[in-house]
Amino acid sequence: MTHHHGTTGWALLEGAVLVLLALAAVGWAAGLWAARHRGPWPVHRTVLWFAGLLCAGTALVGPLAQAARTGFTAHMAGHLLLGMLAPLLLVLAAPVTLALRALPVARARAVSRALRRPPVRAVAHPVTAGALNAGGLWVLYGTGLYGQLHASVAVHAAVHLHVLLAGCVFTAAVAGVDPNPHRGSFRLRAAVLVGFVAAHSALAKHLYGHPPDGVEASDARAGAQLMYYGGDVVDVALIVVLFAQWYAARGPRERAARPVA
Repeated sequence: MTHHHGTTGWALLEGAVLVLLALAAVGWAAGLWAARHRGPWPVHRTVLWFAGLLCAGTALVGPLAQAARTGFTAHMAGHLLLGMLAPLLLVLAAPVTLALRALPVARARAVSRALRRPPVRAVAHPVTAGALNAGGLWVLYGTGLYGQLHASVAVHAAVHLHVLLAGCVFTAAVAGVDPNPHRGSFRLRAAVLVGFVAAHSALAKHLYGHPPDGVEASDARAGAQLMYYGGDVVDVALIVVLFAQWYAARGPRERAARPVA
């Protein structure tokens, strides 16, 4: 009976994830339709959105998600997809910009006011976002929380929700493309990104030699290596985006400052 209830819980969780992913896809399509009078929306942003949903879905539903409940390497693959790659793709899709284009003027202004409130400003600050993202991972793997992750459906859902949201907030704070009234300076965002990369790499090295309880040494080493090298790939992509934004913003200022011949 306990096994049956446990299986049912996991099935319900995966069903809820599929519903949320479908709502996100339908909501995006509805936004495109509502904003059609505002001019064409870049196709690549739509591709990024659905690619991000695909990454999140792959991490949470299906063979990889099931393997992650018993294998640390599979779990780490899901972490990279859900906590790093999916946030990068979703944030670069500019969902807030699309929402502001699609909503009526009064509601769009309400969203803009909400983004300027102090609690949002505090969470969206690069330092806070970086601490929530990296700190959450250290708590997950440095305490007994990982052992509860696959034993409790509720803990599993809460942790993965945090991983996705923290990844999105961090990515938006460092290299987001949506309007951000609290965007930090380039130097601050670059410093936070470097700090996150260091913390993420240090955690991977720690896990290589100190695996969580119940994880075999060989599985821990493979998972830690995947976290280290796979995380580097996404981090490099994030660095490229950040510097591309800096260059794009710097170019017009430099041209305007040049003396007229």
